[in-house]
Amino acid sequence: MGGGKARIAVLVSGGGTNLQALIDAQSRGEIPHGEIVLVIANKADAYALTRAETAGIPGVVITKKACGGDQEAFEDAIIAQLEACEIDLVVLAGFMAILSKRFTDTYPKRILNVHPSLIPSFCGEGFYGLRVHEAALAKGVKVTGATVHYVNEIPDGGEIILQKAVNIRPDDTPESLQKRVMRLAEWKILPRAVELVSAELVNR
Repeated sequence: MGGGKARIAVLVSGGGTNLQALIDAQSRGEIPHGEIVLVIANKADAYALTRAETAGIPGVVITKKACGGDQEAFEDAIIAQLEACEIDLVVLAGFMAILSKRFTDTYPKRILNVHPSLIPSFCGEGFYGLRVHEAALAKGVKVTGATVHYVNEIPDGGEIILQKAVNIRPDDTPESLQKRVMRLAEWKILPRAVELVSAELVNR
C-alpha cells in the first residue's frame, strides 16, 4: 500500500462490544495505521449499527435472507461493499456467519477474528458465545483467555496473531467468565492485532 492508513471494515451480528473496543482504541490513538470506515451487519437489529452511527461510521445491513438464502450471493454482496469502500482489512467482531473458502481466499491474511478462548482449546465449529465458556468450565481448566487470528476456510483455524490468558475463578459462571474474558483479553488484544496488521499492510 505504502503510506496512509489501512481502511478497515468491521463485520458484526449483535451488540458490538468488540466494535466499541475498536472505536474506543481508535479514538485514543491506538490504531494509528488504520481507520474504521465501514461496519457491515448481517442482522438489521444489530445494536452494533447504533454504535457505528454514534461514532460517525457508515453502517450497512446485508442479510443472507435478502440474498435469497444463498451463501454465494450473500458473500458477493459483502465483497461488493468492501470493494466499493476500498477496504484493506476485514475484522470479524462477533460475526455469526461462517465464510467460505472463496471469500477468505479473496482477502488472504486480511481478515481477522477474535475468539474467546486460547486456541486450540474450545474452538472450531459450534464453539461460539457462551458455549465456549460453558465448555471451559465443564472441562475444569484453570486458565482461559482470548485469541486473535487470521481467518481461513477452517473455523478458528487461521494463523494466531495474539493471545492473552485469563485465570478462571472457582465461583465463575459462563456469564461472569465471558465478561471477564472480554474486558481483560478480547478488548485489549483485538485493537493491538488490528494495529499490527494495519501497520504491516501500510508498510508493504
